[in-house]
Amino acid sequence: MPVLKAVIGVLGLDPKSIFDSLSPYGEVVAWLIVFAETGLLLGFFLPGDSLLFTAGILAGQSKLDLWLLIPGVFIGAALGSELGYEIGARIGPRVFRRPDSRFFRQEYVDRTHAFFERYGAKAIVLARFVPVVRTFMPVMAGVGRMQRRVYSLYNLVGAFLWAIGVLLLGYALGNAIGGNIDNYLLPLIAVIILVSLLPVFFEWRRARRHASEAPAGETGTEAPGDQG
Repeated sequence: MPVLKAVIGVLGLDPKSIFDSLSPYGEVVAWLIVFAETGLLLGFFLPGDSLLFTAGILAGQSKLDLWLLIPGVFIGAALGSELGYEIGARIGPRVFRRPDSRFFRQEYVDRTHAFFERYGAKAIVLARFVPVVRTFMPVMAGVGRMQRRVYSLYNLVGAFLWAIGVLLLGYALGNAIGGNIDNYLLPLIAVIILVSLLPVFFEWRRARRHASEAPAGETGTEAPGDQG
């Protein structure tokens, strides 16, 4: 347990410490962190899943108000992603149009646009459950010129399923475990972090398998930075 606590603390992923430090404003803290993690590019390091899960657990122990958390985290998640879209739509194209840019090319915008044309709705919803990806996906949707009405609709669906779903999962477990929750909190947070990283692992493994099965000379055409 001390090792697990140290690892989570070093990674900045101990939301209970965040709530304890900023009490009695825990609900507001949850709203703001969810907004920043989903809307500000620099917020990618903030806890998302584990914070919502822990907030639900604390609400189950009557340490936080569930009825303040539910609308707040939903609005924060939805507005945060709308801000991310605006950042991508307004700033992204100017950056990508620079012909001398080493990392940002119009080619990336075109490929992103094609990606959202094919997977848009599913990508916006599923990205909510993947750390870091949920921070950058709204920006790339804006850069890729995804239709705003479609994006906003699925943004609301994703915000509802993720923010309220994870929050209520924590609330249910907090009620089920009761007063012994402190003994299980760190392991539960570790499990939530591990589960949230599984989609990244499976996508990485799928990409590697696809690359190894592709005929020689074709794999290089898929990577954005391979063309001179």
